[in-house]
Formats: sequence, C-alpha cells, structure tokens
Amino acid sequence: MSPQEYCQSKAAASGSSFYYSFMFLPTLKREAITALYAFCREVDDIADECHDTNIARTKLAWWRAEIANLYQGKPQHPVSKALAPAIDRYNLSEEHFQEIIDGMEMDLDQNRYVDFKQLQLYCYRVASVVGLLSVEIFGYRNRNTLKYAHDLGLAFQLTNIIRDVGEDARRDRIYLPLDELANFGVTESDILQGRESEQVQKLLDFQIERATSFYERALNVLPTEDRKTQRTGLIMAAIYRTILDEIKADGAQRVLNSRTSLTPIRKLWLACLTWMRT
Repeated sequence: MSPQEYCQSKAAASGSSFYYSFMFLPTLKREAITALYAFCREVDDIADECHDTNIARTKLAWWRAEIANLYQGKPQHPVSKALAPAIDRYNLSEEHFQEIIDGMEMDLDQNRYVDFKQLQLYCYRVASVVGLLSVEIFGYRNRNTLKYAHDLGLAFQLTNIIRDVGEDARRDRIYLPLDELANFGVTESDILQGRESEQVQKLLDFQIERATSFYERALNVLPTEDRKTQRTGLIMAAIYRTILDEIKADGAQRVLNSRTSLTPIRKLWLACLTWMRT
C-alpha cells in the first residue's frame, strides 16, 4: 500500500463528513488535504483511544519527532511520506502541525474547561489550525481568507462538541464551559448522567447560537475572489450547519443520549449542491 493509499483508506474508514468535500478537488490538492486529514486522524485517535495516558504521551511525542523528521526530509510514517510533497508545494508550516499535537495533548491533561476562553484555545489548536493549513492547500489571494478559516474551524469544533455531548460524557469529558453550566443551573452530574431538563435545553440552545455566530462570521469575512478556491470548506460548512440545524430541530438536549448524523446520500447531495452554487 502506497502512502497516498494509506491516507485515502484512513479518510474513507473514518466516515467523516470531510471525505465528501475532498472528492471535487484536483488530484494534487486532494492528495494533500487527504494526507492532512489522515495526520489529524492519527493523532486524534491517540488522544481518544489510548487509555493509558503515559503511552498516549509517548505516541504523541513520537509524532512530534516525526513532524520534525518530515521537515528535515526524513519522513518514516506513511502519512508523513504522503505529506512530504505538500509541505513545500503549499508552504505548510511545521509550527501548525505541532500546534495540532498541542491540542491533542490538552485532551490528556484535562477533561473539563473552566470557561469559553480556555475552550477556545483548544478549538483553535485542533480545528482552526487545520483550517489555516487547509486554505494554504486550497489557495487564496486575500488574507481575510485566513480569518475565515480561523472562524470556520471554531464553528466546526463547536458543532462537534454539541453533537458529541453525550458520547464525551460517557468518557467523563465535558467540553461545555463549566461557568456556563453554572449560569444555566446545570450540574456536571446532569451532563454525565444524561438528565434532560429545561435548563439543559437552554444551555445547549446557547451553545448552538454561538456556533451559528461563528459560521456567520466566517462566511461574512470570506472574500468574494476566494469563494471558488474555498469551495471545499463551504461544502463542509453546509454539511455541519445542517447537522446543527437537525440538532436544534430535534430538541438540542437529545444529544445527551443520542448522536445526530446525516446519511451519506444527504452529505453527497449537500456537497454537490454547494459546489454548483459556489
């Protein structure tokens, strides 16, 4: 299996919505973004699936060294080898890859977030930085597109957090800011035990409003001249905003005990529709 085939397999196996946005790209850009996504999956799986914290830290430390090897022209892992042609072609920053690993390490160090400022740093590292790398691959002319990528990354991660409240709680993780739980009269136990209530509903409605505001900020700042090059991100925005709309329509507190998702056919339809409209 070639490095690119390995990355393609990693992307397809995840079942992620991102996969549906990649298919419209030219070959070189598609290979680059698929390799970037595979890297994110590799390090995210360590944080999510490795139950021994010391082993997880060792594996992330290995990836830190591997990224350094990549930028020294000595990649060893299939994902790093697939990334090698892209880092020069698209001027991808080594610091950004290291920041993504920083975000994964935050998952090893904490399972609660005191306030939104603390959560926003996490979201920046695991999502906005990925967006900044992605726009380099897609291409842009106006630097305001970087602001779009930053805010869209936050919107995506906030959507993930809302969608996965119940799933995260079952792993003793609460990404909703604790001060906001207190403001709405919700306890950690309410989240961990999946207790639906009017207070939880209001808390989650507030989270949805904030995520929506970041989508609006991102789309409002995206320069007209860069809309076509950023169509992949716009496809993702269409899919993720639809997920957010579904959560809201179903009664947001249902995320405590069930996971909202879209069918592959619906994702493909949204991808095609967005591509044609952009």
